[in-house]
Amino acid sequence: MNRLSTTELPQPALRSSEPGQLAVEILERLKYRIGKDPKVAKPHDWLTAAILVARDRITDKWMESTRKTYATGAKRVYYMSLEFLIGRLMRDAMTNIGLMEEMRDALASLGVDIDVVAQLEPDAALGNGGLGRLAACFMESMATVDVPAYGYGIRYMHGLFRQQMADGWQVELPETWLAHGNPWEFERRESSYEIGYGGGVETVNIDEEVQRYIWKPAERVIATAFDTPAVGWRATRVNTLRLWSAQPIDPILLDAFNAGDHIGALRESNKAESLTRVLYPADATPAGQELRLRQEYFFSSASLQDILRRHLQQYPDFTSLPDAVAIQLNDTHPAVSVAELVRLLTDVHGLDFEQSWDITRRTFSYTNHTLLPEALESWPVPLFERLLPRHMQIVYAINAKILIEARRQKHATDEEIRNISLIEETGERRVRMGNLAFVGSHSINGVSALHTELMKETVFADLHRLYPERINNKTNGITPRRWLMQCNPGLFGLVRDAIGDEFMDNTEALQALDAFADKADFQESFAAVKRANKVRLAKHVQSSLGIRLDPSAMFDIQIKRIHEYKRQLLNIIEAVALYDQIRSHPERDWVPRVKLFAGKAAPSYHNAKLIIKLCNDVARVINNDPAVRGLLKIVFIPNYNVSLAEVMVPAADLSEQISTAGMEASGTGNMKFALNGALTIGTLDGANVEMRDWVGEENIKIFGMTAEEVAKARAEGHNPRAVIEGSRELSQALAAIASGVFSPDDRNRFSGLVDGLYNHDWFMVAADFEAYARAQREIDQLWTTPSAWFSKAIRNTARMGWFSSDRTIRQYAGEIWRAG
Repeated sequence: MNRLSTTELPQPALRSSEPGQLAVEILERLKYRIGKDPKVAKPHDWLTAAILVARDRITDKWMESTRKTYATGAKRVYYMSLEFLIGRLMRDAMTNIGLMEEMRDALASLGVDIDVVAQLEPDAALGNGGLGRLAACFMESMATVDVPAYGYGIRYMHGLFRQQMADGWQVELPETWLAHGNPWEFERRESSYEIGYGGGVETVNIDEEVQRYIWKPAERVIATAFDTPAVGWRATRVNTLRLWSAQPIDPILLDAFNAGDHIGALRESNKAESLTRVLYPADATPAGQELRLRQEYFFSSASLQDILRRHLQQYPDFTSLPDAVAIQLNDTHPAVSVAELVRLLTDVHGLDFEQSWDITRRTFSYTNHTLLPEALESWPVPLFERLLPRHMQIVYAINAKILIEARRQKHATDEEIRNISLIEETGERRVRMGNLAFVGSHSINGVSALHTELMKETVFADLHRLYPERINNKTNGITPRRWLMQCNPGLFGLVRDAIGDEFMDNTEALQALDAFADKADFQESFAAVKRANKVRLAKHVQSSLGIRLDPSAMFDIQIKRIHEYKRQLLNIIEAVALYDQIRSHPERDWVPRVKLFAGKAAPSYHNAKLIIKLCNDVARVINNDPAVRGLLKIVFIPNYNVSLAEVMVPAADLSEQISTAGMEASGTGNMKFALNGALTIGTLDGANVEMRDWVGEENIKIFGMTAEEVAKARAEGHNPRAVIEGSRELSQALAAIASGVFSPDDRNRFSGLVDGLYNHDWFMVAADFEAYARAQREIDQLWTTPSAWFSKAIRNTARMGWFSSDRTIRQYAGEIWRAG
């Protein structure tokens, strides 16, 4: 394998302060910025004061980074994402500027425990899962490797919903991270832009050959920027996360208010604020679909207007835009940006269509995150045309250009033309946003080697044949600062003592830890760190759910968005089968195991919510059955977010990465677990394939069908009923679930889930069950030999350095953006 060369980063750019000086600064912020006397200050006041001290230091470096970019004319990268799952920022920022320990001591001198106040920082849940967390890791890594960058997204008033359980069912409640303000951000009132919707398009004849099109929207809102500094490791650079908030043109209709229509007078405000009120509003209704499209256009248009304004501050025209600017579309959500940039260049700035299209295509690149057709967004043509009439014209113009080229130059068949087209014609006519992003970009990348190859063979097969040079791979990565240094300080310290500091700047230097994998004293220290992390998680479970866990049991963890392809259902069915075996064979030496689940289901995703209920129903029965003797426990921890992941990931002994092969684009949870010394049980899916190559086949437990075998089984007619009837353990577990053993209050509650496995088993749960169960028993056998277990666990940590997001960003910068 080709390994990246070591790049040594500079020493900290921000000089640390003495705790005494820091304490003085904290008291100053408390008095003059918060207006509190230390005698009456509450924990949240101390938190804000500490953040403001850190923010002031970061701001100096932020301005220096910006001035440097202007002075050098460095190419800027703009990362457009509907999600940024940034979580809490205090530890992240203070660690990266080298201020964490001094701040701890300074607060302690004032009688304040930093660990207590840090827990009060809201967890900014501006994302749904891996895509949003990846965007956050990328922002940190772009600053770390000195790439000038802006992240563009939406400043949701309520991020992903707060999840509670009511009798085992998911209940969605508003997430209120902005309820008391955000001390990290700066409002930029001067960076405000009008965003239009609806209306019509007028044609203006410039001369006999040239026409211009003027879009006259029926509605307008204002997008206003809020900036948060994104700090790189050792403060190498500070970039900007710019999130857009929506405001009405007229906040109140005074005539209506004075006429007594006090509610109606606020309709423009409510309509504008709805754009940024909630992340991923349910789109099962026409109104929900319209709001989602409005959101996507809102942040795309604001971001592009901002980019063009900034470009004209330095350059005389837009011919240089592709050389000065790289715009990365993070999945299809910002794909409308392709049409919007063409519109801005053509209609607002006077370029002709051919010029605008050439500049657009050379400026954009697109990351695909899924092969699921339903996730490659498409919009009904009537909705798109009503809401964005000028963009519909541009989409048709682009489509004509692409299809004529495909027919004349590539001799495309009718079927290939149908697949390439930006308009879906087989049923309801819809605008295909994945195809729009593809044709409007010079680079289209997958996020793991397997995913990239499957893109070429499946969803973009015909586009790949038309443009064979565009698809490339950039395997995802994670920031080691958040996912080792900060979330697992015990392991970080142990590694540092063993191999020195080089891995802090070059994570591939972790490879030196291999030499310690079989040393008994190091294994003992490694096991002690793992146990301490498990004790911390057990305390959280005890305090929040009242369930006692034994830290000496194997902690088997699956945390991710609840979706049928991620196969939490396979995990819980195997738990039921194991439960039956433990009761039937009490004489065997069973390995004590705790199966922990966490994750959120989309509000309108019935089967996913039913799987959560099944986990909780099974947990209630198993955890209260004395026949199990504590050998098996099931726990579903509500409200999964970044902060909870930072507790669960370091505590895992076993990481469940068991998606249906060919359906997980990459995964990054798999990387986080392995870096923190967990063994992986998984399919050959997503980045699991590359993880196997790096950590060694003997240090990961792979099971089940390959992507090719899944595709073949579906094509040839998979017979799940025969598979189920041929497996005693599976058939008995499904019979128990379907008959109401775990749902005595509603015996038919899970019959639909079980029927789906018997009748089609699209996600190959039944097909992979026996292989999964065998793999789990092999895992049990390995657990009984601690020296062998910890040898493999240590090698997982040692060999995960390549999966740093720093490496990923260097590849983007060098091979796609030509920046940095």
